[in-house]
Amino acid sequence: MTLSHTSRKPLPIEVHGSANLPLGMTSAQFLRDYWQKRPLLIRNAFPGFETPIAPEDLAGLACEEGALSRLIQHDEARERWKVKTGPLSESDFAKTGNANWTLLVQDVDKWDMDVAALLDHFPFLPSWRVDDVMISYAEPGGGVGAHVDQYDVFLLQGLGQRHWAISTDPHTPKAFRSDVELKQLAQFEPTHEWLLEPGDMLYLPPGIAHDGVAFGGPCMTFSVGMRAPSKGELVGDLADYLAEHLSEEQRYADPDLTPAKRAGEIDKAALQRVRAAVPLAQALDDATLLDWFGRFITRYRTAQAPVPPAKPLSEAALIKQLQGGAALLRHPWSRMAWVQAGKRCTLYANGQAYPASSHLAMRLCGQRTIPPPFDGSNDDISVLLALINDGHLIVRRLRGRNA
Repeated sequence: MTLSHTSRKPLPIEVHGSANLPLGMTSAQFLRDYWQKRPLLIRNAFPGFETPIAPEDLAGLACEEGALSRLIQHDEARERWKVKTGPLSESDFAKTGNANWTLLVQDVDKWDMDVAALLDHFPFLPSWRVDDVMISYAEPGGGVGAHVDQYDVFLLQGLGQRHWAISTDPHTPKAFRSDVELKQLAQFEPTHEWLLEPGDMLYLPPGIAHDGVAFGGPCMTFSVGMRAPSKGELVGDLADYLAEHLSEEQRYADPDLTPAKRAGEIDKAALQRVRAAVPLAQALDDATLLDWFGRFITRYRTAQAPVPPAKPLSEAALIKQLQGGAALLRHPWSRMAWVQAGKRCTLYANGQAYPASSHLAMRLCGQRTIPPPFDGSNDDISVLLALINDGHLIVRRLRGRNA
């Protein structure tokens, strides 16, 4: 007997990774079957993983004026939560005890290059889609309570063990507790529970309720979060842009994402998603929409920005340094993306636009440290000089080379 159709085997929620396949499958398979669709636990995603930052260094960063940090303590007996926003102090940590507290520090990749190197393991995602690496350090019992994130996140276990509980029930109530400063769910019934070891990684798409609690001893988790602007953000920023650039008469999600072909490019597929997400965008031509979105998506949400050098670099000095073997370091606060419109390529950095060749734009978006050689054309030198003098690039002499 011939069946008219065959039932597809359910996709696993847990797989095993390896050094060659940290997702436990190809990036194309992951994007097709899991990205923005269903959660996935990857055991041993990073074999032999060692934390790139020590807990005491993370605590030190939390005390810095410009760092975004929170100290969260849970009083189990009275079911009370206390939240202290940074900058923190040594006295804050002295009051924590040895259980039921957690430290959250956002944007650690902007402060520590070893932490930033973790992002090199996600080349299949557009670089402008990645938001930050947040690190959570917790003593046993520490966590932030059951909650829902509205963006994709990869939760990499770095130190100790963490118990994760998630709910894939689409009918999970999303009401928040009114007695807690944190956005904790009032009700949470998990459908899956795991204990993660160092090197294990849990992927959660937007809207999945979850709760992570440190288990047994000190715990450190690295959260690689995506930038997923709300439609309100998109529309608000677009409206401001239109008011400034267009006449008065004129008036984002990616579940179908495929592996990025050219680092940092805002491609045609991304542009179509923007049109679908922003009603106002339907009336705009491609060039206008791309220019707005390139500026918007590269502006950093906390308004942190690179600082221009005290003394502008001259073109002659730049050429001399590049010819001497200098490399260029992208400033940690500089977000970059680029678009191709016909023969014209535009590079965006923190909301600013620079004409550039697609080859140069791809190098600048795809690498944090850009080694020599560099094209000596006047056009490339001009854009590199502008980026350096605006603070987006820093000239660094490579070790072992003489300038």
